[in-house]
Formats: sequence, structure tokens, C-alpha cells
Amino acid sequence: MAEPIISVSGLRGIVGDSLTPEVAKRYAQALALELPPGPFVVTRDGRASGPMLAAAVRDALTAIGRDVIDAGIAATPTTGVLVRQCRAMGGIQITASHNPAEYNGLKLFSTAGRVVPESLGARIMARYRAGNPEASKKSPGTSQTLADTVNEHRALVAKTVDVERIRSRGFSVVLDANHGSGSLLGQALLAGLGCHAFILGDTPDGQFAHPPEPTAENLLSVLRAVPANRADIGFCQDPDADRLAIIDEQGRYIGEEYTLALCLDHILRRTPGAVVTNCATSRMSEDLVELHGGSFHRAAVGEANVVDQM
Repeated sequence: MAEPIISVSGLRGIVGDSLTPEVAKRYAQALALELPPGPFVVTRDGRASGPMLAAAVRDALTAIGRDVIDAGIAATPTTGVLVRQCRAMGGIQITASHNPAEYNGLKLFSTAGRVVPESLGARIMARYRAGNPEASKKSPGTSQTLADTVNEHRALVAKTVDVERIRSRGFSVVLDANHGSGSLLGQALLAGLGCHAFILGDTPDGQFAHPPEPTAENLLSVLRAVPANRADIGFCQDPDADRLAIIDEQGRYIGEEYTLALCLDHILRRTPGAVVTNCATSRMSEDLVELHGGSFHRAAVGEANVVDQM
């Protein structure tokens, strides 16, 4: 059997080959055994293999006495919010991010609702490779289902924008969730903002309508859909909704590289100041900081709230 691709923030592999339920169990326990007592949030991105791997992770965690909060299908950013909301010790999202349908994986979250820091990730990886001996026998943990997985995240977004101003415009929006997890929060958020939404791939079943990475060449049908629906803008997500590409009203691809830079430019025009970036941030954002006369601090990847390192 092939070895899964492993990093300090998680692993991914081809389901049934390099990624099996046993691999998922061992990695989940490696995370739990490196953290103090407390519950864990478990989510997935909608792929067909997700329920099988989620069951393996739940069994692995409850077997060593951990309680599990099963939040079902949720986006990567939402998973981080849920870890904090539930005061969990950590979280595991079952996702292969922008990789093809035959892949799946595990992303690991700390109690801060962020990707585990590099030092912790290294210890988890070492424990997994060493065979993951279990801790002393404990009573089995419990598993409960979290019914509301979107409202806390939606409320946090609403605090950062002018909701009434957006609602007054009545924007038309194409949201391409591509049968990933982003449709759940996306639909609720757009409805709350008074947008007229055209949702493509709204069922989170992993049956991707096009290759899952939101690049221009993969989004040709979506590029046409924006002007065809007379939409003001198009938003395109990858399966776990931590990547967001933008399409303008004429169907022109703006892409994901500009997403953060555009947000940063908007903020700095109103409140100039220092910005913290991580090693995955492009020079585009750093150039904008310099343009606005600010300064930036480059942190290690594990220190910033960027979870898609896989």
C-alpha cells in the first residue's frame, strides 16, 4: 500500500490505496493523544468517501475516551469556528481540499480553531509513524450530532460587513459550490445579505461538475453562467470552501490570488496599519501593504489562520 501524503497540518491520499479507514484511525488518535482531555469536532467536505472516514475517525476518538461532536458537512473555515464555539480541544476535517474526487484526507485543528502549529504537527506525525500506542484504558467517549453548523459563522461574517448597505443593493450572485461543502453556509449567508443567488452544485455530494480546483480553465462553464444570469459577480469555491475565486459581471476570471489582495486593499484604504502574513501569502498582498504605507510581519505558516496547506 502506498504511503499517504503527510504534512504537519494533516494528510491526504487516494481512498482505498494510500488512505484507508485504518490510516484515518491512527492519525486521529495521534492527534488526540498529543492534546489534553476534551472533545473533538469532526466534519467532512461532501465527498462520497467522507461518511466512511468520518465513522472511522469517530470510532478512533471515542475508543480512547474522547467525546466527539459530529458537525457533518462543513467548510474548512466553518470547522475552525465550530471548534471555538463548542470549546473543543481540537478538530478534524475530512477533506482533500482542491484535489480530485478519488482523494480524501484529514485536516487537523488546534483548540484555537486553526491549523495545528508546526511543533504539534511534527509530534503528531512522529506518533503516527511510530505506531501510535494507545493511552491507558479509559471509558469510551460519546458522540453527539451538532444540529446548527452555520449560524455562528454567518454571524461572525455579518459583524465584518455593512449588512444593511449590501441588502439595499440587492446583488445578483452566482455561487459555484461545485457539490462541495461551501453551499451550506454560502446559501444562508447570501440569503441573509439579501442577494438573489444562483447556486451551482448546491448538493454537497462530491459529484463535481468540473475539476475541483477553481482555476480559469476549470471554470469555463461558470464564466459563461455569470453574464447569462445577469449576475453582478460570481464566487467559485473548492470542495472544502477555503479557496475562493472571483468572476466579474462580464464573465472574466479574476481568480483566487486576487481575493485576499482585494479584501486587504479595501481594509487598508479605511484603516491603514500593520498586517501579519504567513509563508503561503503571495507578494501581491505584501505589495499592497507597502503601497498603503503599512508594514507586515511574516509569521510561520502554523502561526496564522490559514488551513489549506495540503
